[in-house]
Amino acid sequence: MSDLTANTGVYPIDLWGLAITVALVAVSAGLSWIMRLGVERRMLWATMRSLAQLLAMGYVIKYVILWNNPWICFALIAVMILAAIQITLTRASNIPKGLAPQVLLTLAVCVVLQISVVIELIVRPHPWYAPAVLVTMTGMLLGNVVAATAVAMSRFFSDMKARRYEVEMMLALGATPFEAAKPSISASVKMGMIPTISQLASSGIVLIPGMMAGQVIAGADPIMAGKYQFVVLAVISALTLIADSLIMILVYRTSFTDRDQYRADL
Repeated sequence: MSDLTANTGVYPIDLWGLAITVALVAVSAGLSWIMRLGVERRMLWATMRSLAQLLAMGYVIKYVILWNNPWICFALIAVMILAAIQITLTRASNIPKGLAPQVLLTLAVCVVLQISVVIELIVRPHPWYAPAVLVTMTGMLLGNVVAATAVAMSRFFSDMKARRYEVEMMLALGATPFEAAKPSISASVKMGMIPTISQLASSGIVLIPGMMAGQVIAGADPIMAGKYQFVVLAVISALTLIADSLIMILVYRTSFTDRDQYRADL
């Protein structure tokens, strides 16, 4: 062990470490193939894609930090948001086309709230656009919001189809489109929030989340790492709920015509 590693607590992962990690995934994929589970190809593809994307993003963030330019930071965040829109629409199943503007608005609102409240009021980095904070925390937020939003939209439109006759009856009895869609909206938001709330509740007892574990491994004070992790998880939970609620408000009208009739063709 080098003096640098011993003094800082940093334990670099070399090519052998990456190779062993990929080999472990390959073994598990082989087990899937033997048991005919049918997930080995997707698992191997996702693993290699993740490795390439994370290493590429690591190099990008490295140079963004070196440049230390706010315009470059926000340009990168804009690219991340555009990619998040595409991923959200791809992950969501059985949703109508043309929802990209609603997803864009939802993600943009969450990012603005995170930057203005979390980064500038809670963390307060110097400079205010510190790339190491701005880019990484935005990435963590978008990852969670994308997953929750996709789940919420998928659940909403499938639930509306299952409730078709109930919705039509409520409309016939004088209910507004929002009143008819409200049960599906509530169920969708709850479904989208389940993983986030579960992670928040289990953190520190069952789970040591990635940010805290990474900081501790890198030699940071465990108590400070715990504070950072709490802020991240709590804010992600709050903004995920805001995102799920906002996307439902923005998309529920697509299930109805201009004459407030249920659209069974979706």
